[in-house]
Amino acid sequence: MDYDVRLGLTPTDLQLREIQTKRPDEWVDLNPDDCVELRLIQEQFPGSVVQTRLFRGEKTIIIRKDNVVGICMMLRDSPETNYNYLSDITCFDRLDIMDEDAGELRFEVIYNLYSLGTFQRLRLKAQVDEDDAHIDTVEIIWPNANWNEREVYDMFGISFNNHSDLRRILMPDDWIGHPLRKDFPLGGEEIEFTHNVRAQ
Repeated sequence: MDYDVRLGLTPTDLQLREIQTKRPDEWVDLNPDDCVELRLIQEQFPGSVVQTRLFRGEKTIIIRKDNVVGICMMLRDSPETNYNYLSDITCFDRLDIMDEDAGELRFEVIYNLYSLGTFQRLRLKAQVDEDDAHIDTVEIIWPNANWNEREVYDMFGISFNNHSDLRRILMPDDWIGHPLRKDFPLGGEEIEFTHNVRAQ
């Protein structure tokens, strides 16, 4: 038999799977000549870009948080980019990988953008310092940012300036701390079973 019995895959299937899962060597920097988003940000908001990368066809631009509203509005309104749909906002805690001596900041607020006109995607990251865990809301650009920003606030403790209703969305109002921070203590919360469930 010329196939993997355990997986039920033919040699061709195994070869295709290996091609699909093989990682490229490294990411590369975006080029403003090939990336309209980077070119527009550099032209209209000079000094805002911290780093860029292209990995497996995915574009990522890391910016300083100061001009996040202006940059997002430009990416939405420019006919060249037309990022009129905010897929998601999340956050990344870089606590265990950041290099404080190099001036790296702890948090990255991540905006996953999509254009319904050009069918392009962009990952925009804004750096946020642990000692100044604030960033402006983009709720006025994409209204669905309201709930996404509340979740980032609840889970990571990032406050969004000028948000219309910034309060917890997943955890109880009296919860102390932010569960997705990497220094949040594990355990300590009693698991509920039938014999110790709280009375209603």
